[in-house]
Amino acid sequence: MAIDNNLKEFLLPEPVNRKDAVKRRRFRRSKSAPRAEHLPGKVNGTGSAACETGTESESLFGNLHPSFIKIATYLFIYLGVGVVSFYLVRHHIVGKKTNDVVDALYLCIVTMTTVGYGDLVPQSVLAKLMACAFVFLGMALVGLVLSKGADYLVEKQEVLIVKALHMRQQLGPSDIMKEIETNKTRYKFILASVFLLILITTGSIFLTFVEKLDFIDAFYCVCCTITTLGYGDRSFSTEGGRIFAIVWILMSTVCVAQFFLYLTELTTERSQKFLVQRVLTRHMTNVDLEAADLDDDGVVDAAEFILYKLKEMGKITQEDISVVMEEFEDLDVDQSGTLSVSDLALAQSSSQARLPASGQERPI
Repeated sequence: MAIDNNLKEFLLPEPVNRKDAVKRRRFRRSKSAPRAEHLPGKVNGTGSAACETGTESESLFGNLHPSFIKIATYLFIYLGVGVVSFYLVRHHIVGKKTNDVVDALYLCIVTMTTVGYGDLVPQSVLAKLMACAFVFLGMALVGLVLSKGADYLVEKQEVLIVKALHMRQQLGPSDIMKEIETNKTRYKFILASVFLLILITTGSIFLTFVEKLDFIDAFYCVCCTITTLGYGDRSFSTEGGRIFAIVWILMSTVCVAQFFLYLTELTTERSQKFLVQRVLTRHMTNVDLEAADLDDDGVVDAAEFILYKLKEMGKITQEDISVVMEEFEDLDVDQSGTLSVSDLALAQSSSQARLPASGQERPI
């Protein structure tokens, strides 16, 4: 009986390409738990879903992060209490004064950022104790601003800098987010550098034209301020200058701290990438094969190989593996070496059985 060629092709299995099969298997085995910062409605942990909804840019303060609001609230309370406190003891503070309220806020900012020009100095016991309290509270608040608020503002502008650096390329939202994730520290460092340069230039120009300092002294005062060196021989002495300094000092000192923080992170990241590249390009030896064989069965499977390479890269330690293995052994109730739905059900039922029933007294 003759069989149609089309029917033959339908009945016979298609030849499987080994490379394609390996790729499909690797793809299936590469699934992992979703990362928290990539859950729906969040991008980079900022709570903004601009790129997922197609909105590529939004107002800087259009959707404030809760942590930013918290830091802004703390800062407002700190400055409010500080202004009232230093205003009440204004007669116990000596130095060149302009306006009582402006001087109180200016002294609060100078104390908070540890600039300490010395142009306004507390003299009485009460004023000195207040300065001691506000400097410690201010340092803690600056730390919170660095870890939450400033970092958030920098991340909000990462999309803009990616577009600026790739103006000739047509990047979609997914491409932008991929580029940010790949070079996150680099873009943060670039942004901090740009902001710092703008603040240094702005401060130098202001001191030159408003405080009537020559450009070298103005630049010298700016450097002493942003590094919180604060010699005090040059400072903001006019009322307008101190109003400007209230905002500028806080922004510049935080920005320079961010700059050096990102510089350290960038250096560490490059060292880590160099280590990863060296590990991936180094040839495996018999000694490596023996060290990677965790179950001592004479062969190394993909999971053992990955764990060994991650340990070499410094991504994980043996202690990390041991902790995870303990959890795996607790869940592997039937001791089969694999986890299944029945294992999870048995583990859950056994853990509930160990807990005392509600409403019953614990055995003495």
